[in-house]
Amino acid sequence: MYKRPQRVAAIHDLSGFGRCSLTVILPVLSAMGVQVCPVPTAVLSTHTGGFGEVEFRDLTDYTIPALEHYKRLDLEFECIYSGFLGSEAQIDHCLDFFAAYPNALSVVDPVMGDHGKPYKTYTATMQRRMIELAAVADIITPNLTEACILLGEPYIFEPLTQSLAKSMLVRLAEKGPRFVVITGVNMAVGTMSNIGYDKERTAFWCVDCDYVPVSYPGTGDIFASVLTGGFLSGDSLPIAMSRATQFVETAIKTTFSYGTEPREGVMLERTLHMLKESDFVSKYRIL
Repeated sequence: MYKRPQRVAAIHDLSGFGRCSLTVILPVLSAMGVQVCPVPTAVLSTHTGGFGEVEFRDLTDYTIPALEHYKRLDLEFECIYSGFLGSEAQIDHCLDFFAAYPNALSVVDPVMGDHGKPYKTYTATMQRRMIELAAVADIITPNLTEACILLGEPYIFEPLTQSLAKSMLVRLAEKGPRFVVITGVNMAVGTMSNIGYDKERTAFWCVDCDYVPVSYPGTGDIFASVLTGGFLSGDSLPIAMSRATQFVETAIKTTFSYGTEPREGVMLERTLHMLKESDFVSKYRIL
């Protein structure tokens, strides 16, 4: 008997050029055998990282009518996955989506800032409201900037000790989610790492990354998407973290080797086929 693929409602913006948000989420999860149903929060001609004046269309008035249509259809989702949001209303709409599908895996990528600073669109009120969204999530995937915002603490510029890293993970989990993954952390032992915590098992995990001297947009979206796909396929937290870390690392290294313009994002077209490879799950260690 035919068994349909698992479905994800992906509540994110759509940037036409630059390989980020829905333009990477769709192919990544599809390559992992997951059906993606995009719920765009906005449409942009490019991402906002260096392409000049961007054409932007806000879709705040779309989300709830789409949800109501899905409910009328009795459409099932195994996962609700939110990312960059442009307003308080969109945070409310994500909360409505999570409430409508209480048995679905809830993933919140709290895209609010980077390099120690919040994005200009993220007001203090929106930063506080994001804590509400994190509270109903099963999984959150902040970078270090976003982790500090969620904790209401100043950004930490020095490398993290093991004890501080564990403390941050635990305190974030106390806000609601079972699984917390903080990405792109400089550790005091000299590694660049992604670190994670499973609250129910009281288990801490770490996956180290090779440093490449370039930054590409969309890598956080790719990481969170591979992590989500891993969970939906039955991965444990450390295996899903390892799969996501190593795939992003491979995509970055592949792109860097070609010397392409960084603002165009990573060359998914040359790396998507690698997502199913088994050696993507062997790199984790206990934190």
